[in-house]
Amino acid sequence: MSVQDIPRPDLPRTRWLRRWFHARGWKALVLGVPSLWLALLFLAPFAIVLAISLGQAAPASPPFRFLPQAPFTDLQSYRRLLGDGMVVQAFLTSVANAALTTLICLLVGYPVALGIARARPRRRSLLLVLIILPFWTSFLLRVYAWMGLLGGSSWFNKLLTGLFNLFLPADRALFSLHLMNTNFAVVLVMVYSYLPFMILPLFATLEKLDLTLNEAAMDLGSRPFRVFRDVTLPLSLPGILAGATLVFIPACGELVIPSLVGNSYQPMIGRVISDQFSVARDWPMAAAISVVLLAVLLGLMGLLSLLNRRILRAEGEDA
Repeated sequence: MSVQDIPRPDLPRTRWLRRWFHARGWKALVLGVPSLWLALLFLAPFAIVLAISLGQAAPASPPFRFLPQAPFTDLQSYRRLLGDGMVVQAFLTSVANAALTTLICLLVGYPVALGIARARPRRRSLLLVLIILPFWTSFLLRVYAWMGLLGGSSWFNKLLTGLFNLFLPADRALFSLHLMNTNFAVVLVMVYSYLPFMILPLFATLEKLDLTLNEAAMDLGSRPFRVFRDVTLPLSLPGILAGATLVFIPACGELVIPSLVGNSYQPMIGRVISDQFSVARDWPMAAAISVVLLAVLLGLMGLLSLLNRRILRAEGEDA
């Protein structure tokens, strides 16, 4: 008589649920709740935006309609998008500003993250608190504070003006620099706003590095810069990719900062989407721009994720 043939007593429902939960139920719960959250708050809104992008603008409420004979098949908004020079220019401006912001955040944030990772434990906690301290203040208030700093009569503007005048003849000295409503102001405020998103992933990666590898490289005759280039930098690539993703994606679709300190004649793509929704009342066009932007960003995330997996696989093979 085999084990399968042995009759099993009927378990009470509560006991059966308890056994199911300990066997695989907790896994289903852990995976199911985020999946449901993602479906309700991302996939469903995205499906609505995608459907609107396949409609036509109409003087109605809501201001769009679908073709009665073939709904969800109108690609007019996408054709208009590709032929609209303002939208293409706004997209290129957004990508350029976001890429420059990411690069500056990396150049500034890497030394900061490395210094925090190499600091003593007590001092490290204090430094991390200082990094996240700006998040305790409203994002909008911080942007308004930068508007005051970038004004022509602020001490910050006078300081930059004095430094700039050092390279100019005395007869060409400037009274103040025009900083507001420029791409410089947009990139500067975005670097300030998104710098913690670069520092924290870098710190999490650099903190886990084995310092004995650096000591071994220096014992073999490598100088500090070569140790950093050949040991520390390659091992911190996952943190660099994570930080670049966290900075580039929100910076590319930023709306508040370009609207307050940027140039209205060189808008970023977030401002264009907002204007199409609220001012022009062309919801299909705005939805089409949003879908294209999301597709580009998801493609970029996929490439970064693939690169990160290859780096981790290569590190595992080397180990």
